[in-house]
Amino acid sequence: MSTSRVLIIIPAHNEEANIKRVIEACKSKCPYCDFLVVNDCSQDKTELILDSENVAYISLPINLGIGGAVQAGYRYARKHNYDIAIQVDGDNQHDVSFIHDMIRTMEEEDIDIVIGSRFIRKEGFQTSAPRRMGINFLSFLIFLCTGERVYDVTSGFRAVNRYFIDFYANSYPDDYPEPEAIVAAVMHKGKIKEIPVIMHERDGGKSSITFKRSIYYMIKVSLAIVICRISFGIRRGKRNAEHS
Repeated sequence: MSTSRVLIIIPAHNEEANIKRVIEACKSKCPYCDFLVVNDCSQDKTELILDSENVAYISLPINLGIGGAVQAGYRYARKHNYDIAIQVDGDNQHDVSFIHDMIRTMEEEDIDIVIGSRFIRKEGFQTSAPRRMGINFLSFLIFLCTGERVYDVTSGFRAVNRYFIDFYANSYPDDYPEPEAIVAAVMHKGKIKEIPVIMHERDGGKSSITFKRSIYYMIKVSLAIVICRISFGIRRGKRNAEHS
């Protein structure tokens, strides 16, 4: 068993239908981990459930979105000196039994970021065909911009080490952050590896990504990836010029 201090970060917005099951899964399958629920200004009974379950949580006074909620979790992890932080969605789609494999991969192979990918063995819920096309496009775009091949670029099931806990605590993309966070990590020489996991289809609550928001997502994230890459190149060029 790992001796690392591990924190599971669970962002949750209006997840009254799912959050209790996520908590129970973390308690039963990951007793060696601490976990923190970040209640992103839910308007349903999410906070009441967290109170009744007697778990560690913080409630944000305004809705910051997934990026802000996750960053709050990373700031908590840094403040409390955790070695590894693992993001787990509050909608019960992530199977936390794979967390042990993520920690082992990170420690045995000296990896900075481990991403749980549903596309390696293609088991479990594979998402809809239109979303899969979008994910493939973003994967290709990230490869063009960074040279790093990541297939499940929108997976929010990921583990990061102490260096990237600090990095993401200082700066984490907002809105739809997962692909941008990968680009930022690669630009800062992070070692990334995907491992196979099984994800489940949401069976309660409602996804925030509608068809119209999916179109906005693709445009916004694609531009953000390109801008992130260009901005990093400009900053690096300035640093090289200053030292020459």
